[in-house]
Amino acid sequence: MKNQESDFSKIVDAGVSRRRFLQGGATAMGMFLAANPVAQAVAASTQPQSKLLGFTKVATSTADTFVVPEGYVARPLISWGDPILKGAPAFNENGQQPASAQASQFGDNTDGMSFFPLSEDRALLAVNNEYTNYKLLFDHKGQAMTADDVKKAQAAHGVSVFEIKRTADGWDYVSDSDYNRRITAYTEMQLTGPAAGHDLMKTGADASGTKVLGTFNNCANGETPWGTYLTCEENFNGYFAAPGEGIELDQHQKRYGLKAKDRGYQWYKFDDRFDMTKEPNEPHRHGWVVEIDPMDPTSTPLKRTALGRIKHENAAVTVADNGHVVVYMGDDERGEHIYKFVSANKYQPGNTAANRNLLEDGTLYVARFDAAEGDVKGKGQWLELTYGKNGLDSSNGFNSQAEVLIYAREAATVVGATTMDRPEWVAVHPQTKTVCCTLTNNSERGVKPGQPVGGPNPRAENKYGQIVRWREAGGDNTATSFDWDLFLVAGNPTIHKDFYAGSANINDENMFNSPDGLGFDQAGRLWIMTDGKYSNIESYAGMGNNQVLVADPETGEVRRFATGPIASELTGLTFSPDQRTVFIGVQHPGEKDKPSHFPAGGNSKPRSTIMVVQRKDGGIIAA
Repeated sequence: MKNQESDFSKIVDAGVSRRRFLQGGATAMGMFLAANPVAQAVAASTQPQSKLLGFTKVATSTADTFVVPEGYVARPLISWGDPILKGAPAFNENGQQPASAQASQFGDNTDGMSFFPLSEDRALLAVNNEYTNYKLLFDHKGQAMTADDVKKAQAAHGVSVFEIKRTADGWDYVSDSDYNRRITAYTEMQLTGPAAGHDLMKTGADASGTKVLGTFNNCANGETPWGTYLTCEENFNGYFAAPGEGIELDQHQKRYGLKAKDRGYQWYKFDDRFDMTKEPNEPHRHGWVVEIDPMDPTSTPLKRTALGRIKHENAAVTVADNGHVVVYMGDDERGEHIYKFVSANKYQPGNTAANRNLLEDGTLYVARFDAAEGDVKGKGQWLELTYGKNGLDSSNGFNSQAEVLIYAREAATVVGATTMDRPEWVAVHPQTKTVCCTLTNNSERGVKPGQPVGGPNPRAENKYGQIVRWREAGGDNTATSFDWDLFLVAGNPTIHKDFYAGSANINDENMFNSPDGLGFDQAGRLWIMTDGKYSNIESYAGMGNNQVLVADPETGEVRRFATGPIASELTGLTFSPDQRTVFIGVQHPGEKDKPSHFPAGGNSKPRSTIMVVQRKDGGIIAA
C-alpha cells in the first residue's frame, strides 16, 4: 500500500490539467497517460484490466427489474410495508392502513444502511427510511389529509432496525425478533453536545432545549467502531412551513432552505412543531447526525450537535493512527461544503463506556480546495469552525460555539470554505485511508454568484458529477492539510467531445450520471451508486436506469455491477463480514408515476426494497 500512497502524491504533483484529464478518449488524454504512467491511477480505461474486479460487467437497462452480473443472484429481502414488529399487519396496498400499521412495518424509501453481526448466521440491519410518496401511501394521494394521515407519513420516515438470519437461499428477515424497532419522526431523542440546551434549541414543548421528537429525511449513514449506527438528517427543511400572509424568513432560515410553503407534506396542519410561526426554533433541532444503539431497542437516540447542523448526506467514520475518531460529512446542496469532525478524546478498543461519548466533544472543520487555474489537482486546508477563531465571533454574528454549530453553513462561508457540486457520500479506503466524496451535479455552477468554475468543480452547469479524492498530510486523518485530485468525472462520451464527455476511464460501456452513494469493501474496491436522470435521451442517451458501478482505485477501471428498475435510485450499501453478500437498496421505483411494479410485478404498487446479492458459487462479491 505504500506504493499506492506514494503514487497519489506524485499524481497531485504532476500538474494534471482539466483539459488533459477530462477529454476522455481524446488523443490529448492518451498522450498524457502514455507520458505519465502514474496518472493511470486517475483514469485508466485504456490500461490493463484490474486485478480487483473479477465480474462480467452488465449492460445498461431500461427494464423494470434488478440486473446483476452473470454468475450472481439477487432477491428481495424486505420491502416498504413488510411487518417487522410483533403483531404488525401485512402490507396492504390499498392506501387505507392507519398510522398504527405503518409504525410497526418497514419504513418507506430505503437509503443508507449498516450490518451489525450477532453471530455467524444472524445479524441486525439498521436502515434509513428517507421519505414517502403520498401518491402511493394514501388512497387519496395526499389530497385529503387527516391527523392520522400525518402520523402515518411520519411513521413511514426514520429508521428501521430488524434481525436477519442466514438461510439456504441467502438471508431472510425475522419479523418477530425482540431486536426489531421502528424509529420515526415522533420518537423521543436527546440533544447532546455544545448546542444542547441553548436558547435557539428551546421550544414551547421543550423548555430545556435537550429533548426533541423524531428524525426524518434520513439519507445516508455511518457506523462506529463501538457498534452504533449513525443516521443523517438531510432535507429536513421541506417539512416546515410558515403559513400566513406576509411572512418574512430571516437569513438563517433562508440559508437552510426553509420557506413559507413546505414541500407538500402538510405536517404543520396537524403538528404545531412544524409551523414556524408557532415554533420558530424547531428547525434548529433537525439537520444533525443521530447516534443509535441497534442492540438495545429501548435506548434513546442521541443527536450529536458537535458534528454540526447541515443537510447531512452520510457520516464516514475512521480511527486515525493516533487514536482520534474522524467523521467525514458532505452537505448535499448546490454550493455547500465538505466537513470533518475530529474527536477530542481517543478511541479505546474494548472500552465501550468511554467510546460511547466520543462524538460528544471535538473539533469541526470545513474544507478549502486550492488549485492553479485549469488544474484538477491541488492542495487543501481544513478550516477550524471554533468560536473565537477564523472570524467566528460577534463581529460576524456568532456569540457561542452552539451558534457556530447551529449555523454551521454560515460559519463555513465566513472562514472561506470551497463551495462544492452537491457533496454526497464520503468513503474512506480501509487500508490507505485515502478519502473520496461524490459530487453529484450542480446546475448552478458558473451561474450563481459564489460558485465559480474550477478546481474540484471544473464544469459549468454540471449535469453529470464527479468524484473528488484526497489524502491527508502524512497519511494522518486528523491533519489540517491534504492533497487532492479527481478520481473520475462522469459524462457522456457518445454525444460530447469536450469536458462533458467525462474522464478517460469513462466510456460508452460504463457511463453514468450523478454519482451519489459511495463505499469501499474490505479489499478496497470503490462502489458507486447513482441517483441521476434515467430519461435515456439527449444528454443522458445510452445511460439507462440508475446503476451500481465498482471501481479499482489503483488502475481507475470502472465496471457496471447492477442496474435498477424503472425510475428508481440505487442507494444504501452494506456487506456481510465475510464479503460474500452485499445488500443494496432500491429507492422510489416508479417515482413520478413512471410504470414500475417492482418488486412484485403484475399490477402491484412499486415498493422500495432491499436486495440481497450473492455469487452462485458462494465466492467473494466482485472478486
